[in-house]
Amino acid sequence: MNTDCLLSIIVPVYNVEKYIRSCMESIFRQNLDESIFEVIIVNDGTPDHSMEVIQDIIDQHPNISVINQENLSLSVARNNGIAKAKGEYILMPDSDDLLIDNSLSILLDEAIKSKADLIVADFLEMTDQEIDDKKVIPQMELHIEEKSGERLFLEDLNPRQCYVWRTLYRREFLINNQLTFVPGIRYQDIPFTHECFIKAGKCLRVNWLLNIYRKGHESATYSFDRRKAHDFCIAIAETWKLTKRENSLEIHNKLKNDVYISFSFLICLISYSLREAAVRIEILNFLKQQVPDMYFKNGFVQIVTYMLYKYMPHIFIELNYYGRKFKRCLKSLFV
Repeated sequence: MNTDCLLSIIVPVYNVEKYIRSCMESIFRQNLDESIFEVIIVNDGTPDHSMEVIQDIIDQHPNISVINQENLSLSVARNNGIAKAKGEYILMPDSDDLLIDNSLSILLDEAIKSKADLIVADFLEMTDQEIDDKKVIPQMELHIEEKSGERLFLEDLNPRQCYVWRTLYRREFLINNQLTFVPGIRYQDIPFTHECFIKAGKCLRVNWLLNIYRKGHESATYSFDRRKAHDFCIAIAETWKLTKRENSLEIHNKLKNDVYISFSFLICLISYSLREAAVRIEILNFLKQQVPDMYFKNGFVQIVTYMLYKYMPHIFIELNYYGRKFKRCLKSLFV
């Protein structure tokens, strides 16, 4: 590997046999000289044939290295990839998504020139069928806006879209600030993205399509269960910890509002997916253990929600459960 490695692309692999080849092929359609970037594949103990599917690609490209580990989670896989990375910048695409052809070289050029901590790009959401049908993706007109990390956080971070794969991270920035993913949990991108944005110095917000996010392909197999609920609680607690830093009032208020959005989504998932009342209550109690000082008071709805959650959790969660069940029944009557 060239000592002047400009980019490390970290690709965790777990149960993506159907998609991993397309992901890897898209990485090598970026008009980048292979001497200036490396690809680190982290095999997270995948039980399927994902690694066999891309073995010929691994053999063909000397800038690919492989880390084999037991199944320790996406967050640990990314942490291990970051620890091994040599590039000035790091990109972490999801292994079931794609990079848009010839989209990365322009972003990398801007990153190297600016030495920005974060370069945040745009993406498209497409189904498998749409990806198969659309052979050429029309690119946006390039527009670059320089911002501080705090302004990027306030103006651009959607708490429902804490996608790490749309951002180039300066490796030195991650290392110096000890920015890693919470090991062993899902939803680890929520606290990670919030902390990165808040701590970043110079950033670039680039109107330029980098990724294709596959939508819909998890719907048949994805289910929200007790373990995922626990992980979500930990992600919320880790994000809430950021409110204890010396932040500006704007940052402080947005952090609390973002946590409230994550909390509301958690309650929605619990109400839709967990049928046992005892389990729903257990999740609320676990959340209180993880973040006992969490509160919301921005407006009437937040205040009422917090009071019910804090003092009448049984009533709060059952109101949500039966309310959503009633809405589903009404919806079925008019379909």
